[in-house]
Amino acid sequence: MLTPPSLDLHIRSYGDDPEPDQHTFAQLVLPLSGTLHMDIEGRERRIDPLTAAFVAPNAWHGQTGPNGNRSFILDMDLSAVSPEVTERLMNGTYISIGPAAGKLIEAMHLMADVRPKGFLHHWTPLLLDTLTLETPKPKSRLTALQAAIDAQPGEPWTTEIMARFAGLSISRLHAVFQEDLGLTPHGWLAARRIDHARRLLRDGTAPIAEIAFRLGYSDQSALTRAFRDATGMTPAVWRRQENGSKEP
Repeated sequence: MLTPPSLDLHIRSYGDDPEPDQHTFAQLVLPLSGTLHMDIEGRERRIDPLTAAFVAPNAWHGQTGPNGNRSFILDMDLSAVSPEVTERLMNGTYISIGPAAGKLIEAMHLMADVRPKGFLHHWTPLLLDTLTLETPKPKSRLTALQAAIDAQPGEPWTTEIMARFAGLSISRLHAVFQEDLGLTPHGWLAARRIDHARRLLRDGTAPIAEIAFRLGYSDQSALTRAFRDATGMTPAVWRRQENGSKEP
């Protein structure tokens, strides 16, 4: 048997040979394209991008599929999952993928090649909440959204894109940000970009124009204006000040 992972995500395709398998960790099968025929402890079903399959620890299972099938396979240690979510997973072998969960899976698929370290640990609780709870927790939705923005702060994060990623309406997104953080979504985004700029200025030697581009500013002047508004000084002055403070 395989050693159980704490958390792992990979993409697989399956052919005509079911190859029955069993392992000590739990597994979630999330079809991305095509269909799969699953057999989990004798419970058989055809699944597609609208249906997930949960494989409990030590459950015998197999899957076959026609050409072109691709699925996310999420391996996880249930000891790291809340009892409420674990109970719901154990009670349902096949789980419908609603619009909110579908958007999360789509977002992870788009980020598969550039997924930063640690992002999976933010994304997974949100996905499990969205799949198994009648009302996913808004705060956990913000956690995953914030992790995605921190991973790619230079992307064009419009309010519409943020709301879609979090599975919320735009008005609800604004309400949750105000309730939890006392900020608008774009207010929080602007603050995080400035935090990233501070780190890049302090820890690296990249030109300010390059930092501006990496953080989604139209040009160096736009970063300079935003940085001055937030800190009272320009990026160049702040960098000199920080580097000077590191002198012995």
